Amino acid sequence: MADVKPVKAGWWNVFRPWTLHGAVVPVLIGGAVAFQTAEVNPLSVTIFILILIGGCLLQSAANILNTYGDFKSGVDTVENETRSPELVTGVLTPKKVLYAGLACLGVTAILGLIFIWYSGWGVLLYGVLGLIGAGTYTVGLSYKYHGLGQISVFIMMGLLMPLGTYCVLTGELFSWEPLLLGLPNTFMITGVLAGNELRDYYEDKKAGAGTLIGRMSYENGMKLYLFEALVSFPILIVLVITGVAPYGCLLALLSLYDAYILYKNSKQAPNDPHASFMLVPLCFKLNWHFGVLLVIGYVLHLNVIPMVI
Repeated sequence: MADVKPVKAGWWNVFRPWTLHGAVVPVLIGGAVAFQTAEVNPLSVTIFILILIGGCLLQSAANILNTYGDFKSGVDTVENETRSPELVTGVLTPKKVLYAGLACLGVTAILGLIFIWYSGWGVLLYGVLGLIGAGTYTVGLSYKYHGLGQISVFIMMGLLMPLGTYCVLTGELFSWEPLLLGLPNTFMITGVLAGNELRDYYEDKKAGAGTLIGRMSYENGMKLYLFEALVSFPILIVLVITGVAPYGCLLALLSLYDAYILYKNSKQAPNDPHASFMLVPLCFKLNWHFGVLLVIGYVLHLNVIPMVI
């Protein structure tokens, strides 16, 4: 991408640890709800930490295999090496990247056996769906190229990850509370991928990647990006007004400043390569702040505020 400094090729960029909000925030939401009823002891806390690790490994597997899949499909080329230069420049080999992604999936599967031991076979449903979602994004089913990437993120990371966390910690297969509490964050996580597809719009169109936004006009893609990134705020307010979420969750509104910066940047993105590049990291930042503040507000309201009052 012109006028954008290329990233440093290597494993750090392949793993993309700065994207782990996509796993950490939903797990925090599911854990915060679960620990309102589940016993807090060294074993349950250890299990929760392992869930965090498992979620991060799934996210890492998706990142790594995306690098592999985009290279194999011809989406990543020397001409657009600023985003994923590892394979197109030969810094890493496709085999090593593929094996690293599969290793992340394998370790996650092992952790899944521990979760089954802890809470029962019900959690297997979430585990299998998570492995399929992370493992076939651009490999095998390659559903990214069929415009299903955002739908998958919405369901897998936004909805199923907090539900799966809740299931492991409580043994209950389903609960409306973690699903609804996580709903605002669900849209915001999906907005991150929308920003990614928008940033890569012209390169993906040229390569025939077939992403969801790639099937739209750039202008409509920008509208979708802004909707997914910003609709979380009115959804949160509705959840609080209707009593679904405690009013402490309104602490997440402090991230409105991040939302303003994101919106302002979006206006420059069509004509400014740097602003286009920033569509993704600004949504990262917004998601981190919104999600963590949401969880803090939820925990404070239910566990600290009543004692103060």
